[in-house]
Amino acid sequence: MTTPLPRLAIRGIPTAHAQALRQGGPDAHGQPPLRVVAQGLGNPCRHCLQLIREGDEKLVLAYRPFDHAQPYAETGPVFLHAADCPRYEADALPAWFAHLTPALVRGYSAEDWIVYETGRVVPGTELADTCRSLLARDDVAYVHIRSKFNCFQARVERG
Repeated sequence: MTTPLPRLAIRGIPTAHAQALRQGGPDAHGQPPLRVVAQGLGNPCRHCLQLIREGDEKLVLAYRPFDHAQPYAETGPVFLHAADCPRYEADALPAWFAHLTPALVRGYSAEDWIVYETGRVVPGTELADTCRSLLARDDVAYVHIRSKFNCFQARVERG
C-alpha cells in the first residue's frame, strides 16, 4: 500500500521579519534594504508571494531563510513590497509559480541541513508534485523553492 502524498503548507517570510525590514532593519548582511521602483514583471514579494506591480516601490535585500547562520544557511537577494501586504499562507502555490522555469527545489532536515538527494531542477508546473514527493520522506522537514538564479521563493511544509 502506498503512503498518500502530504498536503502542502506554503508560507511567505514571517510578517515580523518583513515589518522590521520595512522599517529599515538590517538584512542578512547587516545592511538596510534598498528602496527602488519596480521595473518589469519579475518582482515577486517574498512576504505575500505576489508580483510587485511595475512602478510600485520595493525593497531589495539579502535574505537568509534560516533562524541562524550555519554551513547550509544560504543567503541571496529577494524583493519585498515596500508597503504592508498580507503574508501568504495557503495550501497551494501562487499561480505565477508555474512560470518559474526552471525552478530549484531542495529538501531540508529538521536541523536545517540540505538532504542532498532531494535537490531537483524542475519546470514550475511540477513544483507542487515535487514538493509533495519530497515531503513524503521522513528525513525531509521542509522544502525550499528557489528561482533558476538561486533566489529564495518560498518555504513549503507539510499541511
